[in-house]
Amino acid sequence: MKAVILAAGYGTRLQRDVLADSSGRFAHLAGTAKPLLPVGRCALVSHWVQALTASGCVDSVCVVTNAVYYAAFEEWASHFTNVKILNDQTRSNEGRLGAVACLQLAVKHFKIEDHVLVIGGDTLFKEDFSLSKVKETFSDHQAKCEDSCLVLSYLCKDEETHKYGILEVDGDQRVLCMKEKPLPTETKSRRACPCFYVLSKNSLPLLDTFIEEKKEAPIEEKDAPGNFVSWLIPRKPVYVHQISGRFDVGNLPSYIECDLYFREKLQDVESYMM
Repeated sequence: MKAVILAAGYGTRLQRDVLADSSGRFAHLAGTAKPLLPVGRCALVSHWVQALTASGCVDSVCVVTNAVYYAAFEEWASHFTNVKILNDQTRSNEGRLGAVACLQLAVKHFKIEDHVLVIGGDTLFKEDFSLSKVKETFSDHQAKCEDSCLVLSYLCKDEETHKYGILEVDGDQRVLCMKEKPLPTETKSRRACPCFYVLSKNSLPLLDTFIEEKKEAPIEEKDAPGNFVSWLIPRKPVYVHQISGRFDVGNLPSYIECDLYFREKLQDVESYMM
């Protein structure tokens, strides 16, 4: 299995918050890509690489970034032996490829013909999350059908459904559909879906189909990786693996909350996410 970490975003909301913060406490974060932000004892994305390496879930890690942050990611990756950095060549948020196109770029560039673990570069999970358990769940579904893919879900509050992709599932934990940012009255489900997917190797050719279908669509329809997952659900069996929650570093308050957790509440740093 390969891991692709999506890190080509420009973090415009967070950078706006940092520049607007009058305390000066976070001035050192200006110009830093979200995955490279210090979270606890290391960069956010380093938590992923350390856990992926220690758990043995994948044999290589690719991080897709943009031309603005490419040098910084290359410097960061020099401390790891199994990380490769891919530059999507974009230089602005307006000119971004979008996450799905970045995933397609990684699959083509590295000629990936294996299962792929797709991870959002601004996402971390609570301490009870386990890569080994995810791999076990995925393997169980693969044993029944080699087309099977896996996504995560956690329960959100009623008033939060409009922020997320919400999964509706059947009794076998197979996803029936993903509703994009529905009102709480539009679905009974409260299963939010973070950017963490295990895509079977059989599903990878569908990236080309999706991109071709959406080539004339606005960037919003092909940016978020959840758009591809939503499109994939009626075409391949997609199952859920339940977790307790996540950290999504989108703005300064969410970054502060995440950093505080890793500084003060994380119990076992060495086994985190394994």
